[in-house]
Amino acid sequence: MSIVHRCCAALDVHKQSVTVCVRTGISRREQTLETAKFGTFTEDLEQLAEWLKQRKVRHVAMESTGVYWKPVWNVLELTRRHFRLLLVNPAQVKALPGKKTDRRAGNNGNGVS
Repeated sequence: MSIVHRCCAALDVHKQSVTVCVRTGISRREQTLETAKFGTFTEDLEQLAEWLKQRKVRHVAMESTGVYWKPVWNVLELTRRHFRLLLVNPAQVKALPGKKTDRRAGNNGNGVS
């Protein structure tokens, strides 16, 4: 049996930005997705933490690509919300069935989208 969380977030961490997708609801009928993009300075990451808190997110997953995930992890780990953080191996994530859903570059929106 696999575990399905009602409200969770996935982070796509890059050198200059963090894209986050929050999923709420369990069934496909109930499910909603909300995305946002944040910078990587401490103030931006604190805004990310607050954004996740406002959406009542408890579980956050991110890939361990390079070293860019470390400051994100540190800020989220130190918040009072006590997120349950999950660091995943990119090789294992890419091996999952289905299509990659990353958006194409060109949407350079800074801040929440």
